Amino acid sequence: MNRLLFYASLMSFNTKRRIRFFFLSLIAFFMLWGTTAFAQKATWIWYPGDYEIWLSNQMQNRRTERGTFFPVFWKIDNHYPLIDFHKVFDLSAPEEVDIFVEGQYNVKLDGKAFEGSPKTITVPAGKHKINIKVFNQQQVPAIFVKGAHVVSDSSWLVTYEDKEWIDETGKTSDVSTTKWMNAGFWHFDRPDQRPADFKLPTKPVEAVESKQTANSRLVDFGKETFGYMKLHQLKGKGKLAIYYGESREEALDTAYTETFDKIVVDQPSGDYVVSLSKAFRFVNIIADAGVSYEKVSMLYEYADLQDKGSFRCSDEELNKIYEVAKYTFHLSTKEFFIDGIKRDRWIWSGDAYQSYLMNYYLTNDNGTVKRTTLALRGKDPVTSHINTIMDYTLYWFLGVYDYYLYSGDADFVRNNYDRMKSLMSYVLGRRNKDGLLEGLPGDWVFIDWAEGLSKQGAVSFEQLLFARSLETMALVAQLVNEKQDALVYKELAADVKKKLFDIYWNDQKKAIVHSYVNGQPTDHVTRYANMFAIFFDYLTDEQKAGIKDAVLLNNDVPPITTPYMRFYEMEAMCALGEQDYVTREMKAYWGGMLKLGATSFWEEYNPKKSGAEHYAMYGRKYGKSLCHAWGASPLYLLGKYYLGVKPTGAGYSSYIVAPALGGLKWIEGKVPTPAGNIELYCSTNNLKISSPVGRGKLVLKSKKMPSSNDGSFVHKGNNVYEMELEKGKNYDIKYQAL
Repeated sequence: MNRLLFYASLMSFNTKRRIRFFFLSLIAFFMLWGTTAFAQKATWIWYPGDYEIWLSNQMQNRRTERGTFFPVFWKIDNHYPLIDFHKVFDLSAPEEVDIFVEGQYNVKLDGKAFEGSPKTITVPAGKHKINIKVFNQQQVPAIFVKGAHVVSDSSWLVTYEDKEWIDETGKTSDVSTTKWMNAGFWHFDRPDQRPADFKLPTKPVEAVESKQTANSRLVDFGKETFGYMKLHQLKGKGKLAIYYGESREEALDTAYTETFDKIVVDQPSGDYVVSLSKAFRFVNIIADAGVSYEKVSMLYEYADLQDKGSFRCSDEELNKIYEVAKYTFHLSTKEFFIDGIKRDRWIWSGDAYQSYLMNYYLTNDNGTVKRTTLALRGKDPVTSHINTIMDYTLYWFLGVYDYYLYSGDADFVRNNYDRMKSLMSYVLGRRNKDGLLEGLPGDWVFIDWAEGLSKQGAVSFEQLLFARSLETMALVAQLVNEKQDALVYKELAADVKKKLFDIYWNDQKKAIVHSYVNGQPTDHVTRYANMFAIFFDYLTDEQKAGIKDAVLLNNDVPPITTPYMRFYEMEAMCALGEQDYVTREMKAYWGGMLKLGATSFWEEYNPKKSGAEHYAMYGRKYGKSLCHAWGASPLYLLGKYYLGVKPTGAGYSSYIVAPALGGLKWIEGKVPTPAGNIELYCSTNNLKISSPVGRGKLVLKSKKMPSSNDGSFVHKGNNVYEMELEKGKNYDIKYQAL
């Protein structure tokens, strides 16, 4: 109704009639609005987890090494080829419904099949059940259903094994053990956005420098990048080879470069785009005399994720580290969170777990976390550890609960509880006679890339992750109201944790020792279990102080040379309140890579190496990835431990803000939450903060009682002050940093 006409007619009535007319109009408005604004949006749906598994198979089996197909070396699951979809609708009027399907299908209304495979059906008024059964061996069975009210969305129920049967009288069984799941979906919200056709977006990028020699051209794109090479106006007859290099040395060393494309040219002039995306900064193009092209560019391939979080500070080198970490993270985020862009381009659980944490402080994209989690888990029965790696299976459990904590998405956790339970059942079945996890045939105990690192016996690091995984299972079981499961997992966690300290804690060394071999703890100390025990909060204050001096600051304990474990080493020091130390280490370690010309952060960095030694790994001259997801950890460290923001309740229903300058003059940034950004500025005497979510607690260290424009502080002792934060308020606080 036109708003002016409505008010004009309202004013012409007497008071009682005005009121009656107002409420009738309001009811009619909301009824009309409800059928449009509140109607569900149609989207493509499938059996939950199947599309993610199918898509990961497509992505992970694109890997090549020197032109040779290089598949994953763990078990690959596949989608279910036959899926039944159904939902019950109650319509006030008949409705015409369009149906789009990937696969062969039939459609039933109230159990009666339509003839053929209809593209449009009419659903009468009243309560009706729609079933669509789809078969597709090559791709994931998926449907898109669109009417005014009858639409496909996650409320549809799906199964891969409909146990309904019909007896000799024609009666359908009234007892079934079929398990129906809520449908899976992504963002395919138009009928022409078929899931099987999905590809990441690309955009054209020009080279920054090109040098031609007699029969070759060396092209520099200025920084590490990823995508498809494009040769403009390629023509002639003969051969052309493209050698890719993350470094100039690799591109020119044609006998050892990790990736290349070799093309047979026989065509008139036209643009040519290579078939597979690659990682590179430099490309070396060698062509026969009869082959020519005008120029070289690329199509940059990317996941279209927007930055929500941010960080800046008074130190420009640290700002540069943050920006390069962002770029590294984006390069390593594709359909899923992958490890590195040159060599593997696979989904590794340990790498992905770190990407999840970085994601929560930068892009905060739930979809990529869920897709990666589902792809890693695969299907039952479980026959090996995730990626064949014991510790990577344990990280997977931690990732599921972290996702719930940062997102508040309880439905995802509930829908995957059975997957968590069956995977944990497999882990529990791999225990030794002492109830500890020890590598069995087929198990890869990884921990880290470190020369001479012993994997013999029951390693303390695995027990630490095992205890935390069982604690996670107890929390999740409680969330899904499986109280008996929660009790069992809690008792198992307590038992493993007790054994961890009974067996591995060494009072003399003030540390957790590395391993337990042939019924005896060794006296060897490594950093891994000790630093995790700190931020898992498994230690007394006395034990933490002892580990800090005896392990983390002890040069006699073997140093860590991968950003992968430097991530956790720096987290442990931050958890101890040693941000000043971490600032220096970030500038030395990540800054050290920048000083060597890095434009993204590497898989491994050992400051003792020099020159081309930095490119070698796995016994290959250029085996190291110079863009690796785990190199981007400053994103997480600076968000959680400098800006100091972390959730304590699901989806930031409650949270803590404990900023730490780490020797800097000022810091500022944003931390994304499901409701928007928490924004913060902190200097040595002033703090400004605002939040759109939950109820927070500000923890501030100050030489004297801080003062605020809104709210008051409580002194907790030892120069620590706390104040409650309410959403929607802008706080301006004066204090004196310690």
